[in-house]
Amino acid sequence: MYKILNHINSPLDIKNLTLEDLTILSEDVRTFLLENVSKTGGHLGSNLGIVELTLSLLKTFDFDKDKIVFDVGHQCYPYKLLTGRKDEFKNLRQYGGMSGFPKRNESSYDFFDTGHSSNSISAALGMARARDLKGENYEVIAVIGDGALTGGEAFEALNDLGFHKTKMLVILNDNGMAISRNVGGMSNYLTHIRINPKYNQIRRKIKSRLNKRESNVFTNAIRKVKDSFKELFLNSLFFDDLGLRYIGPIDGHNLKELNRVMRQVSNLEEPVVLHVVTEKGKGYALAEQNPNLYHGVSKFDLKTGVLKSDKITYSSAFGSALVELAKHDKKIVAITAAMAEGTGLETFASKYPERFFDVGIAEGHAVTFAAGLATSHFKPVFAVYSTFLQRGIDQIIHDVAMQELPVVFAIDRAGLVGNDGETHQGVFDISYLSMIPNMTVMAPKCPEEINAFLTYAFFLSKPVAIRYPRGGANYAFKPLKEIRMNRWEVLEKGRDIAIIAVGNMCGVACKVKEELGIEPMIIQATFIKPLDMKLLKQLGEQNYKIVTLEDGALIGGFGSEVRRAMDIFGYSNPILNIGYEDHFVSHGTPDILYEKEQVDVKGIAQKIKTFLKK
Repeated sequence: MYKILNHINSPLDIKNLTLEDLTILSEDVRTFLLENVSKTGGHLGSNLGIVELTLSLLKTFDFDKDKIVFDVGHQCYPYKLLTGRKDEFKNLRQYGGMSGFPKRNESSYDFFDTGHSSNSISAALGMARARDLKGENYEVIAVIGDGALTGGEAFEALNDLGFHKTKMLVILNDNGMAISRNVGGMSNYLTHIRINPKYNQIRRKIKSRLNKRESNVFTNAIRKVKDSFKELFLNSLFFDDLGLRYIGPIDGHNLKELNRVMRQVSNLEEPVVLHVVTEKGKGYALAEQNPNLYHGVSKFDLKTGVLKSDKITYSSAFGSALVELAKHDKKIVAITAAMAEGTGLETFASKYPERFFDVGIAEGHAVTFAAGLATSHFKPVFAVYSTFLQRGIDQIIHDVAMQELPVVFAIDRAGLVGNDGETHQGVFDISYLSMIPNMTVMAPKCPEEINAFLTYAFFLSKPVAIRYPRGGANYAFKPLKEIRMNRWEVLEKGRDIAIIAVGNMCGVACKVKEELGIEPMIIQATFIKPLDMKLLKQLGEQNYKIVTLEDGALIGGFGSEVRRAMDIFGYSNPILNIGYEDHFVSHGTPDILYEKEQVDVKGIAQKIKTFLKK
């Protein structure tokens, strides 16, 4: 079926391939990716776009010696495929199978674990400096997308790299996309470069002539002409001005050109930024036409493509609720960090474009930007995945909570998200938000409650975080229509034992009740912080045994706060806290992970039975 791919078992097999062979291999790789990712799910568009670039890197460099860091890492599938992991793709992102991101413990060809954005240049620069300190000789390469280049850490690393002139190659894989379309000044700048190829043609000719002339007078004159062209076509070469050699843009799907330039830059003894223009979804028409939809996919049929679901999810419920509330309140504004579609904000963006702000992959900036809006009496809502909000903890503490500014954090993908693995599991937000003074943390038990929670958050007029999981409801509940301040809801009355559950764990608790064969009280912890101290005191006085359920880390989590509160009341009975132990949760389907972590219905029921026996 594959003309060349079946003969590739390691990077060494690529070294002697002809240009014609590489072109055929690129077609094989795309066919392989489409056939396999359609069966397992995974990141598709970015990987289809980086095929030729990956082939050129493997042909030019020796990754038995050289090192490479992929930013975010969701575009590493061709690299994994061509570095001896072809047979592992049948288990891509499955529990116990190959990760969808680079993993150092998976292969000697993976040099840094990635999964979040904008850190590749920093990591690669550390490797390059270590090389120089040890007096060794190898190449270090960072591959960063234009979306990741909107993150602040990337700019910090470029500043350091250009100032110290460390020998290193930064490849800017420019496809105009992150998950959503890129925004911001850097995106506009790169677009300006892309549409002015004439500048680069002139630049190459001038440089060639400079190298052939010895006359200082002539050289200085030509340099002035060169600078004038720079001002004419680009105003200012950002990378050159930072002290980095900029080369590009070049066609990221032209293997001949890629190979020629790669050979040239590998011989340069300075920091180089190589600007490569690629097309996300290349080679699959449906992905080319709709790159947003094909960024990350579940299993799908190659002929019909990815089908959008009409199921009500927490994300879609949030988006609908915010649009409805914004209709009546012009002070409501929405903020995203390059995740409009993922967080359900696309309708808000189309209806209220003047009140919608996409700041790029810059969560720290988004938090402080929201704080600034709040000082002027707007009602900012920052919609963000739990794992990505981690990058804004400092700003939450100093710029929002310390001033008690009314910023609402709509935290999507809280809890386990599954196949993306350790870097994407949203299990830490309860812990890192609960420690912050002035912060209110809430969790709805079903999507239909989102409207009431948002309404309450705006009424409260202080920092509020509303956390909710990926997907939809896991149990049929009658939703709350109104939130009582700092009060929990008793979902089912019972005796002897009280199960206090957070968010989607309420549905799990109701299913656990059927397994136990007893009648526990089931309580929805509407507020994770502050706790319902009145109800907790009553439970203690009535000698209930207490079990807490949370879709988050146990250390610093909801259960630990309940335990601390009960100590205040002198409660002497044991308390069972159920959540995730002190480790990172691997990749796999949520159902498998819940079972492995013993937070599925059967695992929880067994823990409670053992608890009651003791």
